Amino acid sequence: MSTVQVELPIELLELSATGEGPDQAARHIMALELFREGRATLGKAAELAGLSVEQFMDFSSRREVPLNYGLEDLEADRVVAKTLGL
Repeated sequence: MSTVQVELPIELLELSATGEGPDQAARHIMALELFREGRATLGKAAELAGLSVEQFMDFSSRREVPLNYGLEDLEADRVVAKTLGL
């Protein structure tokens, strides 16, 4: 996976303090926003966040983000799971 280095004011991560390092916190928040906007499926957002689907579901529910999980999402997640050999 390619990476990008981004400079952000530390206050952004301090205000969203989750007890994890800044890289991981930013990764979780960005994946959550992609999911919230409907630009990533639940499975893809979890993968981008570096979490299991269950962990990502917990993370999103603690931030009151609805799952909005339908049949298209299920099929997309099946493709991701097959690709990952799960």
